[in-house]
This record gives sequence, structure tokens and C-alpha cells, in this order.
Amino acid sequence: MTDDAHERWQRETYDPAVRRVPERKPAFSTESGIEAAPIYGPDSPSTGSGRTDEDSQEDRLGYPGEYPFTRGVQPSMYRGRLWTMRQYAGYSTPEDSNTRYRFLLSQGQTGLSVAFDLPTQTGYDADHDMARAEIGKVGVPISSLADMEALFDGIPLRDVTTSMTINATAPMLLALYLAVARKQGAPFAEIGGTTQNDVLKEYIARGTHIFPPLPSLRLATDMFAWCAAEVPRWNTISISGYHMREAGATAPQELAFTLANGIAYVQAAVDAGLNVDDFAGRLSFFFASHNNLFEEAAKFRAARRMWAGIMRNRFGAKDPRSWMLRFHTQTAGVTLQAQQPDVNVVRTTVQALAAVLGGTQSLHVNSKDEALGLPTEDSAALALRTQQVLANESGVAETIDPLGGSYYVEHLTNAIEREASAYIERIDAMGGAVAAIEAGFQRGEIEEAAYRHFQLVESGERVIVGVNAFTSEEDERIELQTIPPHAAQRQLDRLTRVRNERDTAASEASLQRLGEAARSPSVNLMPPILECVESYATLGEICSTLRDVFGTFEAPA
Repeated sequence: MTDDAHERWQRETYDPAVRRVPERKPAFSTESGIEAAPIYGPDSPSTGSGRTDEDSQEDRLGYPGEYPFTRGVQPSMYRGRLWTMRQYAGYSTPEDSNTRYRFLLSQGQTGLSVAFDLPTQTGYDADHDMARAEIGKVGVPISSLADMEALFDGIPLRDVTTSMTINATAPMLLALYLAVARKQGAPFAEIGGTTQNDVLKEYIARGTHIFPPLPSLRLATDMFAWCAAEVPRWNTISISGYHMREAGATAPQELAFTLANGIAYVQAAVDAGLNVDDFAGRLSFFFASHNNLFEEAAKFRAARRMWAGIMRNRFGAKDPRSWMLRFHTQTAGVTLQAQQPDVNVVRTTVQALAAVLGGTQSLHVNSKDEALGLPTEDSAALALRTQQVLANESGVAETIDPLGGSYYVEHLTNAIEREASAYIERIDAMGGAVAAIEAGFQRGEIEEAAYRHFQLVESGERVIVGVNAFTSEEDERIELQTIPPHAAQRQLDRLTRVRNERDTAASEASLQRLGEAARSPSVNLMPPILECVESYATLGEICSTLRDVFGTFEAPA
């Protein structure tokens, strides 16, 4: 399609047709506001990359399993092995969550993903005044090793990989998990999984931080170093854009702020004396997948290409594994609607398809009832079946990067890369991600984007089916998951037993050693944390010890 041919088609064919039947809107764009032209071809504007002018389209695409990984990090992608189907679950008590995990594994789920309640995420025991109203409400409560033992009772940890969505308290939860593995007789070298461990995004979008940014970075990099030697199959961080997208970020903002945080973690580890190739291969990422199929698939492709360049060119990584961006995807909770909840199945199917077309390594599909409450067993099973249909009946796993070479998708990939790269340049100019966080930059940009989205919804320009268009007067009733009224008391009773039955002197001594280690910046904190959990010191006691040393963080107004 030459420029002359495109102009002729526009003049002689397209424009007359539009005069006869006007277009539906004055302008078309993606969710993130990237303009969509009527058609794209090899010579269309903006088919060039956000990288260098010397790069040819072939160089920007490459081949699967090779730099810059635009088309995938594995040479055979899903032709060799399907993505991990990892449904996120956890609620009520460790026993109830264990039952749900066993059910999901029996239904064909191939990895576990643990949701923790808010007290666990913010470092409070279940019997703390700040915790009692939230025990088991949005995830499983974990106060001590006894809880972790109940959570994984009968589940051999050497045979499954487990993702734990935990950030400020990630070192403690990893230590608890490993303590259970040791009790099961499993060597640490055989244990695989991921801790989210991305506290920087908590300061931007989510708020479950405890300590200030610099001590939090220390805890993260201590995990990098210790796991590289002791738990080599463990992904020590899942650098997360999901929560920023949930807060209102656009696709380029999600990508930019996530990779900027990734740069901060890598730089902190390098500054601490680690060799980049010793830990970078175990970094992973976590993104949201929204409704605009092509924009989301393009975002994932751009993410791989950008990270490969960052690691090879900015940090001088030599190992190709250090250049690879591997990621987990979750469909977008913020898009789920309480009205006409069955329609949420359609939304999550489109979102899951975008993730697969974009080359995700693992996937969680939200359940249709999550705008109303925790998912029921039936809705969780249906969400898993959505993945299984995509994997086995849709054909999308038959060939690698099936959207590669699409004029429109390549245009979007390049456009997202350009916008995200410009944001990273702005953050670099401010002194990096931590300085930008302290100035409130990312949070302000996300709030502006969220405001623009709601303006479009309120005006009706952005259609949300069942909310501002195609509404129904019927009162839709669906069964909701409920938490048993006695669940919180069961948790409190177990915590009381732990305090009464443990060797108190050993627990107190381990906490004292942890405090001393925290005061010495050169000491890796993972060994003393592991010692604390194995002595049945509680999560709250460990975090209180570290609060005394590190202090806490309050977001700027």
C-alpha cells in the first residue's frame, strides 16, 4: 500500500462511502486515547517504532525466544507448553482456603495463587485492634507458621508452584512458605513460585505499605540475593502494573510506571553489590488485561521489547535470560459490573484472549460475581473453564504471536512503546521512580487518567454495557460467597494456642536478633526472618520489630 494508493482509496472509495453513511463517532480511539485510523498498511503513519530510526521492522519484531522478544520469550510459546492457569483464591480461614485450592487443582488448575487478607498484607496479627474487622474478608489470614501449615495441608509444595500476592510483608510470607516446605521434607532448591514483593506500586496506587521506600527496597533486594543462592527456582518479585491500571492508569502509563519501578529495583540491587545476571533472570511482572483486545495485546508485546532494551543497554546484562520479561496477567477487576453480572463472563473472555494473544506466561480470569463479593465455587470453576476453552478449543495456542505483522497491532505496539518511553524519560529526569513517588507524580497522572475515563462514561461517549447503555429493569439475583460467622474466632483461637504453646524465650530471642540485623545495613534480613517464623514468632511481632527500626510511611497529601 503506497502513499499514492492509500490517498486514492481514501479519496475515491472511503470518503464517498462516509458521506453516504457517516461514521458512528467523530473520532475513534483505544481506551488509552490512542487514535485509531480507518485502516493501516505497511506505509501508514506511525508504523515506525518508538526505538531508533535505524531499526527495521524485522529488527523490532525478531523471532520468538530471541532479542528483543517482541514475539515471545519462549521459542515455541504455547506449542510447547500452555500458560499456567493460576486462579487467585483465599478467604475466611486457612482451612476454608485449603478446601478451595484442592477444588481448583481437581478441576485442572495448574498453579496456586494466594490472596491474603488486609491485616496480613499490612503486618498485623488477627488479634490486633486494626485487624479484627477485616479477618479473612478479602483473602486468607496468616498470623503464624501454624496458619501456613493449615493453608497447605495435604498439598506437596515441591509439586506445585505458588504465587503469593503479598508486598510489604513478602519476606515474612516467603519465609513461612519455606518453613512449611522444610517441614514437608522438600529442599528449598526444589521449591518454585513467585512473591509479588513490589512495594513501590503500593505507594503509587494501593496503599498497603508499611515501611518507607528505602527500607522496603532493602527488604526486596535482600530477597533477591538470598533466593539466588538458596531458592533458585523462586521468582523473587512480580513487578506489578495491575493495581495502577485498576486505579485508572492508561495502558502506556501502566507499562511506563511498572518498568520504571523495575529499573529502581534492579538499580537498588546493583547498588547493593549484586551482579545483574545473578538475579535478573528471576524477575517477573504482573499486568492487567482490559477490554480493548488489540491495545492490550500490543501492550504486552511492547513491554517485552522495552524491558529487553533496558536490561541489555541500560544495565549491561549479558545473559539473554536477564533480558526476558516474563509476566502473569489478571483480567481487569475494575471493568466488572454489578449490573447484569453474566455479561462479565464476556468481558473476562475478551481480556483473557488479549493476554494469550500477547504471550502471557500465566493467567487468572476473574469470576463474574466479583463486583458483588468473593467468587463462589461455581463461578470460580467457570472462570477456569474460560481459560481451558481458550487453550483447547479456540486455536489461539496453535501458532506463535498470531497478531504479529498486523499493521494495526504493530502500530499500537510502537505507539504504546513511544508513550511509555517518554514517561520513563520524565521519571529519570526527576531522579528515578522513588523520587517521582515521593513527589506524587505517578499518582497524579493516574488520577488525571481516571478522571478522564469517568467523564467519558458519564457523558455516554464511552459505553459500559448494562451501566450507561443497554440497561435492564430486572432485579438480578445471584448466589454470593459468604464467610462463616465463626471463621474469625477460629483464627483468633489458633493464634492464642500458638502464643501459649510456643517456646516464648526462643521467639523473643529470634525477634531481638532480627532487630539487631535490621540496624546493620550490610546484614541480609532473610535468615533472621526465617528463624523468627520457625520459632513461631507471629507476623505482627516481626513487623513491629522492623517498624521500631525502619519507621513507617505516610503518603504526602
